[in-house]
Amino acid sequence: MHTVFRVQQIKETQEGEMTIRQVKLTLTSDSDDQQLNALTQRMRQEITGTGWERMGALLWRLGENDKAEKLYTMLLEHASDESDRAVYYNNLGLFKADQGKYNEGVKFYENSLNIQEKILPPNHLDLAGSYNNIGLMYSHMGEYSKALSWYERSLEIRKIALPPSHPDLADSYNNIGVVYKNMGEYSKALSSYERSLEIKKIALPPNHPDLAGSYNNIGLVYSHMGEYSKALSPYERSLEIQKIALPPNHPDLADSYNNIGLVYDDMGEYSKALSSYERSLEIQKIALPPNHPSLAYSYNNIGNVYMKMGEYSKALSSYERSLEIRKIALPPNHPSLAYSYNGIGYVYENMGEYSKALSSCERSLEIRKIALPPNHPDLAISYNNIGLVYMNMGEYSKALQYYEKAQDIWKKSLPSNHPHMAVVKILMLKVLLNEAQRNKYSLCQVVAEAIRTVLGVHRTNTLIVYNRGKATISNNDTTSNL
Repeated sequence: MHTVFRVQQIKETQEGEMTIRQVKLTLTSDSDDQQLNALTQRMRQEITGTGWERMGALLWRLGENDKAEKLYTMLLEHASDESDRAVYYNNLGLFKADQGKYNEGVKFYENSLNIQEKILPPNHLDLAGSYNNIGLMYSHMGEYSKALSWYERSLEIRKIALPPSHPDLADSYNNIGVVYKNMGEYSKALSSYERSLEIKKIALPPNHPDLAGSYNNIGLVYSHMGEYSKALSPYERSLEIQKIALPPNHPDLADSYNNIGLVYDDMGEYSKALSSYERSLEIQKIALPPNHPSLAYSYNNIGNVYMKMGEYSKALSSYERSLEIRKIALPPNHPSLAYSYNGIGYVYENMGEYSKALSSCERSLEIRKIALPPNHPDLAISYNNIGLVYMNMGEYSKALQYYEKAQDIWKKSLPSNHPHMAVVKILMLKVLLNEAQRNKYSLCQVVAEAIRTVLGVHRTNTLIVYNRGKATISNNDTTSNL
C-alpha cells in the first residue's frame, strides 16, 4: 500500500522571487485512521480506467479542471477505440460543466451518447450516465422540463440495472430534486433529496463528499420554504464533511459558505451573512474561471446584504458585477439574469430613482415569464417588486394589481405561514389606505370591503373605521389597528 500523510500545517515564506512552502506532515495508517481508510477505498473504486485516465479523474476530483481537460483532450486525439472515445467525450463534457460552459458541455455529452447508442444495449448503465449528464446541462441552462425528462430516463435504467442502494440511484433522485426545487415544487424536491440521502447513508462512508451535497440540498429547500432554523443544521453538517474530505479551496466549500450566508441573511444576521458570502467568493476566485456563473451568484448575494444594510452604492456595484458575468456566461433568458436585474431595480427603488427601478424590475419579470413555470415563487417576487415601485410612485391601483398577482402565486406555491404571505398582505393594506387618504375618504366603503377581503374577514359584524390615515378593524371579539 502507498504511504499516506495528513497535512498538519503549511508555512509559506518568500525568498526574493521564490516562494517556499514548508509542509508539516503526519504519517497515517489503516489501523489509526479508519475514516481516511474508508474514504480512500471508496475513491479507488470511483476513479477507474488506465493510468492516464485515472490521473485525469483524480485531477478533476481535486478541482484541477483545466489540467484534467488538457489530459483528456490529448487522450481523445490519440484514441482509436470507439468506447474509449465515448469515455473521453463524456469526461470533457464534465469538465466544461464545472467551468460553467454548459452549451459546450452538452455537445460533448451528446457526442458520447451518439457513440454509446450504437455500441451498447438499450438498458446499459453507461446510457443512464449520459442521459443524466445531458439532463444536468439543461438544468444549469434553466431548461427544467428538458432536464427532468433526461433525468427520468436515466432513473428508469438505473432502477432496472442496479441494486436499490446503489449510489447512482441516489444521484438520480438528487438531480430530480434539483429540478423540482428550481421549478418551485419544494415538497417534491424535499422528497427526492431525502430519498437520495437515505441511499447515500447506506452506500457511502460517513464523510464522503456526496453526503455533503445531499445535506446541502435539503438545507436549500428548507430555506426556500422559509424554515430557516431547519435549513442551517444540514448546511453546517455539509460544511463539516467537506472540510474533512476536500482541499481547502474546493468549489463545493464555497457553495456551503454561500448557503450558510443565505440562511443568516434570511434571519436578519447580516454581518454573519456577509462574512460567509465573502469567504465563498474568496474560494471561487481561486478555484473557478473569472466569468463562472457561481461568482455571479456570490456577487448577487453580497449585493443583497449591502442592500439590507442600507449601503446602496456597494449593493449596486455588486449587482452590476453579477449581471456582467451572467451576460457572458449564460443564455439571454436564463433565470439567474432575472435575479441580477431584480437586485438592481431594488437598489434604484430605494434610492428614489423609480423609472430606472421599474425598467430593471420589468426586465426581470420578462425573463421569468419565459424561463419559469407560471406559478413559480420567483415570478411572485417580480410582481411584488413592481408593485412596490408603483406604490412609491403614487400609482396605487397599478401597485394593487401587481400585489394581487404576487399573492395569487404565493398562495399556490408556498406554505400559508411563509413570511412572504404576511409581507404582501401588509403591502396591499398600505396601498388601500393610501388610496382612501388620497381620495379624501370618498372610497371608504370600497376600501373597507377590500380590506376585509385581504384579511379574510367577511362577517357582517366586522366594522372598519378609517380616520386620518389609519384604519381600525373591530368585531365582536377583537379590535386591531393598521
